[in-house]
Amino acid sequence: MKKLLSLLLLLSFLLSAVTIGVHAEEKPFDLSCAAAVLMEASTGKILYEKNADKALPPASVTKVMTLLLVMEAVENGKVGWDDSVTVSERAASMGGSQIYLKVGESMPLSDMVKSVVIASANDAAVALAEHIAGSEEAFVAKMNARAAELSMKNTHFENTNGLDDTVENHVLSARDIAIVSRELIRHPKILEYSSTWMDTIRDGAFTLTNTNRLVRFYPGATGLKTGSTAKAKFCISATAERSGVSLIAVIMGAETRDVRNAEAKKLLDYGFASYGVYKDEERKIPAIPVDGGMKDSALLSATPFSLALPKEKISSVHAEVELPPRLKAPLAVGDTVGRVIYTLDGETVGEAPITVAETVDKISFFEILRRLLEAFSCS
Repeated sequence: MKKLLSLLLLLSFLLSAVTIGVHAEEKPFDLSCAAAVLMEASTGKILYEKNADKALPPASVTKVMTLLLVMEAVENGKVGWDDSVTVSERAASMGGSQIYLKVGESMPLSDMVKSVVIASANDAAVALAEHIAGSEEAFVAKMNARAAELSMKNTHFENTNGLDDTVENHVLSARDIAIVSRELIRHPKILEYSSTWMDTIRDGAFTLTNTNRLVRFYPGATGLKTGSTAKAKFCISATAERSGVSLIAVIMGAETRDVRNAEAKKLLDYGFASYGVYKDEERKIPAIPVDGGMKDSALLSATPFSLALPKEKISSVHAEVELPPRLKAPLAVGDTVGRVIYTLDGETVGEAPITVAETVDKISFFEILRRLLEAFSCS
């Protein structure tokens, strides 16, 4: 009986050790905040999470979505950087962080965007929304629609700036903030602004100072957006890049500004120390023979592939090209004809399609006849 009891105690200890080890690998440290996410930006892979899907008030981090819609409106030609944005009474009435816009004042759209990104200007956020959509309500509807398109599952917007003293259900999750941040930083102009410590508007008369201190003090910091209210506490979506690795660290519900910044730094330090990105972006695929085509072969292209991994694993990734020996015409540019399969430790970790890079039409009767005559004349 004593032997059996000893065996059970030993087994219990071993199981506890295994459980502790697995848990430590999944969450290497805890953070002093309500929720957090660390994402590798190029791949979208989550490297760390804490309460990642909990819907919480985001304060001014809301403006990441506001800015995304502005950038997309510029990209689509709906508005231009030189547009003159006129301030309404509603926009001018916004409290909190602001650039003290006056009713009827006009400012270039570029300066309005700069003010939102750098100084987190609530009044400029509303002015931009009204300029693009006609009203803040119409713009907010676009924000919620875009969130759905991005599969942001725990998000609901009620305004454009994150002021939460009069709203009932204005929330985002840490994961959703990372998703929309990743989409926003695809626009280089945003990072140009968000990495700026100080700038001016109104012909140099008004100074903008970045609300994100990491931009000044953290090596590689590129942005992105801070926020704080009594309800949301202190939040941030912090972006940084080093040696080709781009990270997004989201902190929500920190008790103080210093805690928020310290926890974001802790996440970024962990990401840069532990992870890298395997990249296969310029793989050459040989031309492949084509039967029944106007050309005897077709050029192929491999889709660029990247994957965030622990640094020690990157050199162990194996790539294998999977293609048929021949293809049959007709072929159109973009047709998928094969794939590159990526494995790590015997398990598939990803794949990239191989596509046709040039059109190959089906051979015509006259081309067949021409080739026969050419062959006959050469014999």
